[in-house]
Amino acid sequence: MARSALDIVDTLNAQRMMYHSPTIRSAYARVRQMAQLAAGAADHLLDGAEILDMTRAGLPVEIDGSRLVALTDHQARWEAGRRVTLVTHLTALGADDALATAELFVTERSRRGFPPLYQPPVLTAAQDAALRAVARCDVTIDHNKPFVRHENLRVSISTIRALETRHLVDREKFPQWLHNERVHLTPEGCRDLAASFGWPKAPALTTARPAALPKATAGRSR
Repeated sequence: MARSALDIVDTLNAQRMMYHSPTIRSAYARVRQMAQLAAGAADHLLDGAEILDMTRAGLPVEIDGSRLVALTDHQARWEAGRRVTLVTHLTALGADDALATAELFVTERSRRGFPPLYQPPVLTAAQDAALRAVARCDVTIDHNKPFVRHENLRVSISTIRALETRHLVDREKFPQWLHNERVHLTPEGCRDLAASFGWPKAPALTTARPAALPKATAGRSR
């Protein structure tokens, strides 16, 4: 993740000269922040792995940067788990922030008069919402039933299948209790989602009835 974030900075620098407005500077800052958080997360994971390895070898472990302590297997797993929890907190908003940063940059680029790199895809409101939820790593599937982490959004299996048919999303095994598959963007999905930024969204379907017309009066007009 850290290397990918730094690659994004290189990609941004390689773009045609564009005024670094406050919005563009914010996009750069967000990407660099993501790189720092990912690098810090990697350090914590390596710490956890080292604690487990040294405990198995019967060696004392350095705790909190100073104390050397001989840990039991249970204590070592607890210390490693504590670092995994910290990593979870550090990266919890990574996907949301990556999506927001990408939309921020593409929309500002369009506003500055740069032509889109790709033709915006034709997506229904449900497909657009599902594609964004997938980009945020929010969609998992269990026994062909999608589950979305955010309670205010529903994604149907027919929408997922429609996106799969267009090669915009794919599934992979997800070894988590109750959720056996995770849905992720394909390269084509990343491209089409980015191309949709800054364009009007398709109107959502509604089942509400139109307002009733006023009843005509029986009296003659004056």
